[in-house]
Amino acid sequence: MRSENAPATSTPVAASQSLTLAGMLFAVSMTFIDQTIVSIAAPDIIHELGLSSVGMQWVVNSYLLALAAFFALGGRLADVLGHKRMALVGTLTFVAASALCGAVPTGSAAQTWLIVFRALQGLGAALMFPAALAVVVEVFPVQRRGRALALFFGVAGGLTAVGPILGGWLTSWTWRAIFWVNVPMAVIAIVLTLMAKIRNTPRREPIDWVGAALVAVGMALSVLGLQQAATWGWDSPATWLCIAGGLAVMVLFVLFELRTQDPLIKLRVFADRAFAADNAVLFFAMIAFVPVFFFASVYSQVALNQSANDAGLYLLVFFAGFAPGSQLGGRLLDRVGARPPMMVGTAVGAVGFALWAGKITDLSLGAQWPYIALAGLGIGLLLTPASTDAVNRAIGASYGEVTGITQTVRNYSASLGMAVLGTVLLHSTTANIQDTLLAHGVPAEVAHGTAEEITKSITGHGEGGGQGGASGASAEMIDAVRHAFAEANGPVLYGMAAALGVAFVCALLHPGTRVTAEPAPAAGQEERVAAPGA
Repeated sequence: MRSENAPATSTPVAASQSLTLAGMLFAVSMTFIDQTIVSIAAPDIIHELGLSSVGMQWVVNSYLLALAAFFALGGRLADVLGHKRMALVGTLTFVAASALCGAVPTGSAAQTWLIVFRALQGLGAALMFPAALAVVVEVFPVQRRGRALALFFGVAGGLTAVGPILGGWLTSWTWRAIFWVNVPMAVIAIVLTLMAKIRNTPRREPIDWVGAALVAVGMALSVLGLQQAATWGWDSPATWLCIAGGLAVMVLFVLFELRTQDPLIKLRVFADRAFAADNAVLFFAMIAFVPVFFFASVYSQVALNQSANDAGLYLLVFFAGFAPGSQLGGRLLDRVGARPPMMVGTAVGAVGFALWAGKITDLSLGAQWPYIALAGLGIGLLLTPASTDAVNRAIGASYGEVTGITQTVRNYSASLGMAVLGTVLLHSTTANIQDTLLAHGVPAEVAHGTAEEITKSITGHGEGGGQGGASGASAEMIDAVRHAFAEANGPVLYGMAAALGVAFVCALLHPGTRVTAEPAPAAGQEERVAAPGA
């Protein structure tokens, strides 16, 4: 075991650590903001460029698809070519694609242009994020890693909530600014990274291109099926062809990896019970964490009748709990290991989401904010320990590869959560609004069709997207529709609470061992010094 007081001859000085963390935060902040910022500007983009609603949906989805498809390859390339180098390559790719998205010409080529360069943004993010996280892990010693990554994940998570606020403000000037804002951020990230004088540590190993192709196709197909489930319908053959086909390709990927000499992902890392538990916790927790920003944003605009900017402020209540929870989780990881904060975080989060669901029909932020903050606190407590502990258990110090694994798990889980919970919201909203229309004297033969149209409008699946309601309806009817939609969000939040309940069970399966020394840098030297957690 390495003493905390021993001289860390291979660890960069504190100033280098600070610059490194700041540089990587500026880099990854672009990727988190872009997950939510484009949706806010969608109506303006559609109006100016003449895009169809389906085309705009692909502008959003192409980024997420590329992100899901190339995370694993990005992690492996970071280990082989060097973490610093790939962080810079990913940043440059991302910002170049961002600038080109902002420069999209009007005319018939606009839709294709945006979709292609949004996908290139996703590729850049997939190359950058595993490398950036691996850089932070490599620079900070294991004893201080929890606090450093708590700041990393805390700021990154908060920026997901900032996206709608920033998007609303920038769109009031021009929607193109939501892409151009990435340029100065990338410049700052690159300058800080170069100033930090981070060593590039490549590993001369072959890259499993067949495995990379299999995992990319498998992830892209299955995530596409999940993304399009609400549009195509769960009874559509196309939905299940994509999901089942993608999962079948993923099975082929696993079989291939077990037989190849130099796999893209060393699947034996899952033999580590702690690593498997960490990823299971992340999988179920992300069903709640990432989708909550979408659902809360739509809820605040429809049920609470808030503007897009005010919706962003509603999301910041969640971050008010998440930020201190993330910091506390990182400190607990350094002191007692990952298991205790994961158990507490999943339990607190489950309670928070359940209590929030019980108050969702009180159309007032004042009645809900303690439970929203409690839900955020729980997610914050578990996220840093689970993510950091998983990376700490890298085989042969393959931090990029293991980061690629954890981010692939998180991304796929978020897509699954959006698809399943989104379907729950659509069906619940339609049923509730139909009952509301019937109660207000609308004939039964038209109530269902009208309810479906209103549901598609207010949840963003209609031609206009965004806010909507019954055209020409009375104020009483509009209020009833808002209440019906608010009530439909209850099952969604209860589903998130249930997912965190399963995550709590997964946290119980963690053996409680702590990583107190760096993983062996060479293959075959995989022993770690472990101590029982508190």
